[in-house]
Amino acid sequence: MIELDKVSYGYGGTALFSQLSLSLAPGSFHFLTGPSGAGKTTLLRLCYADLLAMGGQVRLFGQDAAQLDRDAVALARRRIGVVHQDCQFLDHLSVAENIALPLTVANRANEAAGNLEELLTWVGLGPQAGQLPPELSGGERQRAALARAVIMSPDVIIADEPTGNVDWDMAQRLLTLLVELNKMGKAVLIATHDMNMIRSLKSDVQASVLRLKDGQLTQAGAAL
Repeated sequence: MIELDKVSYGYGGTALFSQLSLSLAPGSFHFLTGPSGAGKTTLLRLCYADLLAMGGQVRLFGQDAAQLDRDAVALARRRIGVVHQDCQFLDHLSVAENIALPLTVANRANEAAGNLEELLTWVGLGPQAGQLPPELSGGERQRAALARAVIMSPDVIIADEPTGNVDWDMAQRLLTLLVELNKMGKAVLIATHDMNMIRSLKSDVQASVLRLKDGQLTQAGAAL
């Protein structure tokens, strides 16, 4: 669904990585690890066309990302749910309204009513539906971010350090939700530095662990 073929990218004339290839197939689960500054977030941004490759090719659902116009990129992104490391919300809107925002923007607000209640229950935020984002805890914000990312029923979920700002119990809850999405056939790519978190899922999901270091993307040992 998303393919990076010998992709290169850099900043200020310095290459961050080159000849990097990755394929996110339906139902696959990948962890992306590596030291700070290796380019993990950049790689994720290439996967949803927030950045365009400087070399090689990124294909989104069979289409060359570099050849897509603004509308085509927007359509492709509706099939990709992104959970950012620092999840941002509109503080004047309720939690429920923030989660439903992608549907509103896509002129599909009429779909929100039924799906939203079920989704809020799934992420355990039913009681917080009417609250404003500043009233949420860190873990609640991350769950709200995940709900917003999947409200459009995307084919791919991309998460950048989704458990970085929450405690262990909440991290496990978030990961359980991501595993459930994967079992529905969604491709999942999670950037993380937490190897304990990866090991905790060993019995729950078949996943590959990828390591980005010194401009190279390699398989980090055996798959889980």
